[in-house]
Amino acid sequence: MSRKLVFLTVGLFTFPGINWFNRLKIEGMEKLKGLPKKNVLFVCNHHTYFTDVITLLHIFCAVTWGHKKRLGLPFYLLWPFIGVRFIAAVTTMNKTWIARLFTLAGSISVKRSWVDKNNEALKGMEVHGVQEILEALQNNWVITFPQGTTTPFAPGRRGTATLIKQAQPIVIPVVFSGFRDAFDKTGLKIKKPGTRLSVRFKDPLIIDVNQTSEEILAQVMDAIEQSDRYNPELSTQPNS
Repeated sequence: MSRKLVFLTVGLFTFPGINWFNRLKIEGMEKLKGLPKKNVLFVCNHHTYFTDVITLLHIFCAVTWGHKKRLGLPFYLLWPFIGVRFIAAVTTMNKTWIARLFTLAGSISVKRSWVDKNNEALKGMEVHGVQEILEALQNNWVITFPQGTTTPFAPGRRGTATLIKQAQPIVIPVVFSGFRDAFDKTGLKIKKPGTRLSVRFKDPLIIDVNQTSEEILAQVMDAIEQSDRYNPELSTQPNS
C-alpha cells in the first residue's frame, strides 16, 4: 500500500472526529508555509498515541493546498503531503492494526534504552534509532514527542536534545490542548464530543547547539509548555 493511499484512508477515517464531532482551532498555521521541506523538527507535547500525529498530518496537507487558518473540507487528502515522518516507540507501533498501518504512513519506530549507561548522551533511545531519525531529517519534516509518554509534565528525554545538536534542524514547538479530554488514550475513540481542540504552532526556537543536552532539553520542554512553570500542581503549592 502506497503512503498516499495510507494518508487518504487514515485521513478520511479520522477527519470527522477531529473537525466535526469536536471543534478544532489551529493557531500559527501560517508559520508552516515558508518552511523548507527538510530538516525541520516538530517538538510536541503528547495527549494520545495517534490523534496528535494524525491532526498534524491533516494540517500539513491542508497547508500545501493553501489553507491558512483551518482544515476546510478534506480534499487535500486526494494529494497529500507525505514528506513527513514521526517517531514512535516500537511497543506502541506493534499493538494494533492501525498502529501497523501507521508504520506504512512513515513512522520511525525506536526502542527505548533507559539503562545504557555507556551512551549517556543517547540515553532514552537506541543508537540505531537516532541514526534513522537523522537520515529522515535529511529529506523530511520529523515529528517527535520529547516526553515519549502521554502523561502530562513527564520529564523530557535527552534523545531529542541529541538530535538537535547533531542535525541542527529548524525546531518548531507545537502545543496540543483538549485532545486528552476528547479522546481515549489511543486517540481512536471519542469519549467527549464537542470538545474544543487546539493546536498551536510557535515560532522556531533559537538554540545554541553548544549548550549541554540538559540545557537544550530544558528549552524545548519550556517551549512545549511542559516545564515546571506550567505545571498547575506545582504553581499551587505553598512557598517553602
